[in-house]
Amino acid sequence: MKKYLIQFKPFLIFISTFFAAYIVLTIVYKFYLNSFDAVEVDGISKIVGSNVEALMRFFNSDVSIVKSITEPCLEVWYNNKFTIRIIEGCNAVSVIILFISFVIAFSGKFKTTLFFILFGTLFIYILNILRIAFLTILLFNYPQYEHFLHGVLFPLIIYGFVFVLWVIWVNKFSKYAK
Repeated sequence: MKKYLIQFKPFLIFISTFFAAYIVLTIVYKFYLNSFDAVEVDGISKIVGSNVEALMRFFNSDVSIVKSITEPCLEVWYNNKFTIRIIEGCNAVSVIILFISFVIAFSGKFKTTLFFILFGTLFIYILNILRIAFLTILLFNYPQYEHFLHGVLFPLIIYGFVFVLWVIWVNKFSKYAK
């Protein structure tokens, strides 16, 4: 048994560090979410909605993002038509938690790790804003492709970029990079 623990020590350290970071960050995020009433939109989702609206207005889109009166979400009205809603799961925090947990599990020098986490988090956040803006426009024009666009294409894009960030991290900056 000791032989296997020694043989698989790097893997076991990675797995335990990853899950520890993931669990701690998820618990912190859940405490944050629990600070809001069940009918209230959380602050991060409000900021995301505000940024999506600002981005779309920058490109002269007729967009309005308002708090739903029936649900804890933001309604996106594009060209005077309700197009999508932004719920807590649309704010990319869960993707960011996954990203950070992986980087911590393969950590390198403290300063490099911290800067990569900050850069990656900002990158994922901006990518998510773009995702929601494009999704709004595409679903306005092609509502019949909602499942493909929302359930397949955009998750593939965002998780694909996160995977690329992980590959860059492991190969260039982590303690395992050569």
